[in-house]
Amino acid sequence: MSLFKNATITKAANVYYDGQVTSRTVLLENGEKVTLGIMLPGSYDFDTAGPEIMEILSGDLRVLLPGEQEWLEIQDSTTFNVPGNSSFKLEVRTVTDYCCSYPTM
Repeated sequence: MSLFKNATITKAANVYYDGQVTSRTVLLENGEKVTLGIMLPGSYDFDTAGPEIMEILSGDLRVLLPGEQEWLEIQDSTTFNVPGNSSFKLEVRTVTDYCCSYPTM
């Protein structure tokens, strides 16, 4: 989905790693939550509470998903799933634009 209609956006940014990763929370009309953000080049570790769907809109990075031994290479538009109660690693090589969804089960 490239456009969110009838959404509420939280003005305060979610800021991680001294501003190297930032996002804004978007609450959709149906109650779902997504975040839209930017990651600057660097190495990052993130923990998840619930499952996440990461949609990379543009960028060049590597992702090490939970339980995997090999890094996933990503250039530009790609989507990957991260299980809940886990952690994953990112090595961001260029400014990366992303959208993260938090599915309810």
